[in-house]
Amino acid sequence: MKYKSIQVSRHGGPEVLQVVEKDLRPPAAGEVRIKVLAAAVSRPDVTVRRGEALYSGTPLGQKLPFVPGYAVIGNVDAVGDGVREAVVGERVGALTVTGGYTEVLYWRSDRLIPVPAELDPVKAVPLILNYIVAYQVMHRSAKVKPGGTALIIGASGGIGTALLQLGQLAGLKMYALASKDKHDTLTQYGATPIDYRTQDFVEFIHQREPYGLDAVFDGMTGLNYIRGGLSLLKHGGRLVSYGEPAGFLVLFRVLWTLMMVNFLPNEKSFSLYGTSFYFLGDKQPFLDDWAALFHLLEEGKIKPIIARTFPILDAAQANVLLESGQVTGNIVLVAPELLSSATGSCS
Repeated sequence: MKYKSIQVSRHGGPEVLQVVEKDLRPPAAGEVRIKVLAAAVSRPDVTVRRGEALYSGTPLGQKLPFVPGYAVIGNVDAVGDGVREAVVGERVGALTVTGGYTEVLYWRSDRLIPVPAELDPVKAVPLILNYIVAYQVMHRSAKVKPGGTALIIGASGGIGTALLQLGQLAGLKMYALASKDKHDTLTQYGATPIDYRTQDFVEFIHQREPYGLDAVFDGMTGLNYIRGGLSLLKHGGRLVSYGEPAGFLVLFRVLWTLMMVNFLPNEKSFSLYGTSFYFLGDKQPFLDDWAALFHLLEEGKIKPIIARTFPILDAAQANVLLESGQVTGNIVLVAPELLSSATGSCS
């Protein structure tokens, strides 16, 4: 028997995403085989496809060929020898970094994420990457408190809209930076919108928050945004950047700025967030936070915006849409049996 995946054999644009056929095999010892129901389409997928990935958990210099795709949800349909963490039929997620654009995923059993079976996988898969980043940036890195003030730089994408929803739940007073056509979404979650094309966000916020902000969440990782955000922080304020810098020179300058801010006595902090800590450190905080997010989804307290869904094998079209800059929220690749019920489906 066979299954299909989306493979990158050379770096480039969406056109390098090609459908390949592979042999279905039994899972190895300590491994499970997952029938993928939903896979997220995210910005790191683009940077690793282009060969531009630098950090944030994305493998630097990913060996070709590879299957992109950072996060999936599916059902376990076979388990290898020695597997104790899952049984056949169980709903699970995986933070794959690469490998998610596939009909079938082979994955280590000790890196599975338990997912409540009653959740819609299309609505739940944004929690595996975009919402875990937003939740941990907000609560573990910035340690926000109700009534605090915050700026979200890059507020209309998958992580940005997650920050808006979680910030509203946390009782934050929010300012949000995005293009004018996305402002209706920002105001929906109680944020004051700022058009990054026509407005000076530093001047805008200085006029309204003369004592400064408690937190800045930066998804752009550009030096102008970082320096502007730092200038807006009050004493004790925190800037957390979770985006990917455009090249090594920018990364070097960002790291230099980080060192200067954190080692000089200015009473502000600047940190970089990456999902690599899930693989390199203690995974329990991640599992605890995913459980909390799934509970919020079950209760209807968060509702991921699903801009469009595509069949898994139409990942190239989904990447074209993501790179167009016209997306508010999330794009999800979906197994054929779920397409008819998926929000914003595209066949």
